[in-house]
Amino acid sequence: MVELKFLGMDFSCALGSLSRGEFPEKDCLLPLISKLLGYCIVAASTTVKLPQILIILKHKSIRGLSVVAFELEVVGYTIALAYCLHKGLPFSAYGELAFLLVQAIILVAIIYYFSQPMGTKTRIRALIYCAVAPTILAGQIDPLLFEALYASQHAIFFFARVPQIWENFKNKSTGELSLLTSLMNFGGSMVRVFTSMQEKAPMSVILGSVIGIMTNGTILSQIILYQKPPAKKENKTD
Repeated sequence: MVELKFLGMDFSCALGSLSRGEFPEKDCLLPLISKLLGYCIVAASTTVKLPQILIILKHKSIRGLSVVAFELEVVGYTIALAYCLHKGLPFSAYGELAFLLVQAIILVAIIYYFSQPMGTKTRIRALIYCAVAPTILAGQIDPLLFEALYASQHAIFFFARVPQIWENFKNKSTGELSLLTSLMNFGGSMVRVFTSMQEKAPMSVILGSVIGIMTNGTILSQIILYQKPPAKKENKTD
C-alpha cells in the first residue's frame, strides 16, 4: 500500500479501507480525526480573540472586563506554550497556544490603552512579564521548576476566569465580552480534550482543557443569561 501522509496525518489506512468498500476501523480513523481536529483548532485560533478585540475598538470601552483576568490569561498561555515546546509535542497538539498568546498580548495592550491612566502596579506587572517571558519560552529554566510552573498554569487559567465570572455575576451583565470569542474558547477546549487523549499528551495537559471547559462554559452561559433583549419599538398611533 502506498503511504499517503500530509502534516503528520496518515490517510493511507482510511483511503485503503474506503477503496475496498469498507468503513475504516477505529484504530485507523480516530488518530486521523484527532489530527484533523487539532489542525482545525490551530486554524480557528488565529482569529478566536479577534471578535473581542473588534468589540473593544468599536465601542472604545472595556466596560465589564476584568483587566487582571486578561493579564493572567497571557501568563497562562506563555507557560503552556513553553511546556509543550519543551516536551516536543506535535504542533497539532498545541499550535493554537502560539496564536492565542499573540492575540492575548494584543488584547491586553488594547485594554491598557482604554484604561488610561495606567497605575504603577500595572506597569510593574507588564515589565516583569516582558523580562521573564523570553526565558520561559526558551526553556532556559530548571526542569523541576518548569514542571512546577506548568502545574501552576492550571490554577492561573482558573483564576484568570474567576475575576471575570465574578464581575459578570456582580453586574448581572457581561459588558463588552464577545459571545463569539467565548463560544470558540468553549468549543476549542472540548475538542482539545479528545485530541490530547489521542496524541497521548500528559494528563496535566488534558486537565487544563477540562478546566477550560468548565470556566469557559460558565462565562458563555453568563453571556447568554445576562443578554438583554432588544428594545421594542413603540408603535405610534395617530
